[in-house]
Amino acid sequence: MRDIASGAEGELMAVINENVSDSVAHAHWVELAYIRGVSGREFTTAVGNIEAVIQPVRCSSGQVRENQDGP
Repeated sequence: MRDIASGAEGELMAVINENVSDSVAHAHWVELAYIRGVSGREFTTAVGNIEAVIQPVRCSSGQVRENQDGP
């Protein structure tokens, strides 16, 4: 998956509805995507900011086809 905002790529690990408010009186819930980058470190971004990454895959016959990475 790719975070559109930063361009960072990785594997989608989870989507969580999380309270991101710094106030006890007023909750602010956001759907966050947790993505594990190639370094192994996870980062978060809004679910609306992610897109699937299309990568070419070479078949055993040597032909190239597109493979969609992610869900």
